[in-house]
Amino acid sequence: MSQTAQAVVQDLVDRAVKLGDRQLAADIRAFAAQRQFGLVFEHNRPERLRLYGKPIMKGDIVQVLPERGKKEDSSSQLLWLVNTVRGGVADLKPYQSPSYDENECEPRSVAVDDVVPVAEYDQPIYAGLKETGRVERGGDKPYQVVINGENYHALETLAFAYAGKVDCIYIDPPYNTGARDWKYNNDYVDGSDAYRHSKWLAFMERRLKLAKQLLNPNDSVLIVTIDEKEYARLELLLESVFPNATGIQTVSITINKNGVARGNQFKRADEYAVFCFFGTATPCQVDRRLYSVEFGELEKKVADDASSSRSQRKVRWEWLLRGGSNSARSDRPNLFYPIYINERSRTIEAIGDSIPREMDYHAVPGVDGLRAIWPIRPDGREATWHMSQPTLKQKLDKGFARVSTYDEKNDRYTLLYLANIQEDRLAKGELKIVGRRDDGSAILEAVGEATAIPTTVWSGAQFSAGEYGSRYIKRFLGHRSFSFPKSLYATELSIASVVADKPDARIVDFFSGSGTTAHAVMRLNHQDGGRRHSISITNNEVSEEESKKLTKRGLRQGDPEWEALGICQYVTKPRVTAAITGKTPEGDLIKGDYKFTDEFPMADGFEENAVFFDLTYEDPDAVELGVAFEEIAPLLWLRAGSRGSIIKHEQPGFAMADAYAVLFDFASVGAFIDAVKQNASIGCAYVITDDTARYASVKAQLPGVDVVRLYENYLQSFKIAAEDAVR
Repeated sequence: MSQTAQAVVQDLVDRAVKLGDRQLAADIRAFAAQRQFGLVFEHNRPERLRLYGKPIMKGDIVQVLPERGKKEDSSSQLLWLVNTVRGGVADLKPYQSPSYDENECEPRSVAVDDVVPVAEYDQPIYAGLKETGRVERGGDKPYQVVINGENYHALETLAFAYAGKVDCIYIDPPYNTGARDWKYNNDYVDGSDAYRHSKWLAFMERRLKLAKQLLNPNDSVLIVTIDEKEYARLELLLESVFPNATGIQTVSITINKNGVARGNQFKRADEYAVFCFFGTATPCQVDRRLYSVEFGELEKKVADDASSSRSQRKVRWEWLLRGGSNSARSDRPNLFYPIYINERSRTIEAIGDSIPREMDYHAVPGVDGLRAIWPIRPDGREATWHMSQPTLKQKLDKGFARVSTYDEKNDRYTLLYLANIQEDRLAKGELKIVGRRDDGSAILEAVGEATAIPTTVWSGAQFSAGEYGSRYIKRFLGHRSFSFPKSLYATELSIASVVADKPDARIVDFFSGSGTTAHAVMRLNHQDGGRRHSISITNNEVSEEESKKLTKRGLRQGDPEWEALGICQYVTKPRVTAAITGKTPEGDLIKGDYKFTDEFPMADGFEENAVFFDLTYEDPDAVELGVAFEEIAPLLWLRAGSRGSIIKHEQPGFAMADAYAVLFDFASVGAFIDAVKQNASIGCAYVITDDTARYASVKAQLPGVDVVRLYENYLQSFKIAAEDAVR
């Protein structure tokens, strides 16, 4: 029932108790429990989820796929129980379920390749992750994570790693316009479906309940974008699922100022972002110059200590290594020279002379005790610095040049400088120096009036979905396309408005589509030096039109040719990779600059890391017996902060990574505890044991460390997720 209805019922109960009539109070409660108030909808038959990729085992519930070249029909929706598996054949018998139409067919034997396991949404599954690729340019920064899998099960999986630890969830779910752009029970939902609103609400409610487990109840925000088709129902649903929200507010975003025709209706020019705040979370002060447009009439900053501290934003530093066009050594040979740094103090100690164009820089003598940094790209190409030696010396003397991150894997340092536009802002009083780093470089922050809280109407040019959504996809991916991508800058502002003051924020998107959320998070980090990281969940579905073409060719989901055209493989992964590397999937430099104050060549990419996973389905018995460590190893890494190396295999005694440690053999517990205590970067310790007392002993000796028992915590996490789904 809604919060208002709950309050009315509770008021009646309180009155009955005051009158001394406890039986009446009990009757009121019983009556209320039998009825729904507020948002009422059909929850439909339980949602079935196909488990593509799961090995077929005895006892599985499955569906039989149609013959290759034929489309699915009602027979492929029937449920079967796997009686035995012999070689490549599964013996099936009809599965009798009260939730679905009865299967009255005769038992049959089917090739294993022609069946797919299914599970109802409230059945526990045990998932793992399989790495499918990575890109690394961010040194020791946390990784941007992309997971290819069914989002309901991926959310259950994240509950093990991130329960109560997520700062922001941003989602762009199906808008349920009737255009057959989303599926319920493996069937597209269209405008003729009388239950399409109920299906959408049931679909969303189940995922929001899982999302609720991830959000930090003391300080976090959920953002859901939607249009007018389900806007009103969404707000009621959010009230129902999140009665603990401290506030729910809706922002209107103009995504097409000319509007899109709606038949004989008003042209649609905007959509909505619904913000749900939890605990102490509130909107952030946002730097107005960051976007170079007005949000409307912005609220004036209240000049008190709390708002002043919130308005202070780190100022962006530029890469000293030149990117984009006119950046090769041959273009400007005078800007090819060495910069000598002290690796121990991370300081710039000297600036060398330019060398002749034909001279090999390896032949230049070194300087004792210092390391020479040349303008060399990660791929080995010779480039140039952004400025001449005298200009760089001036920057260095003022504290406006410095050594930044070190990429240990590639043995590379990043050098930064403060652009002239930022120095101008400092001269105008828009920025101020608030301190100095150990290397003498300046720490700057924006002065109060440069920031403000956005209003509930966003109508700037940067929110155009066509210009900065669809066209940006083509810019990064060439001929590849994606239906209705969000404007990068609209997503960026949505997220910035709630985590601008959290440089280490964790952001989850479980309808990530083309990967705009990950892209936006990386841009935010680029602006203020943050280490925010995102977890983007998408599936690898193809469009209905593409599905028909592939089916006619005799292909199925799971075939390499089919999977290559899915959302994750074809759009999400290459888009995130391109954003980081500055290159299209074909290897060409991305043309153009980012806009709205944070302007730099897209070809420069980002100093970020990203890793890509496929969701897998594991046998819980194998996990409990400890023979599936490799499959759940990435989950341990996720829980530890998604940074550094992954412990991929079992090792004698124990193993240590950058951020966590795993005790495999309790005989090594003493050395394990000592090693963890001596390494301040270890924030999570996993103990493989079925002995509760042993686990408790380790936990007691490692205060301040997240000590997790394997495999009990892993198995219990999925059981809890399944139980919460039906509450």
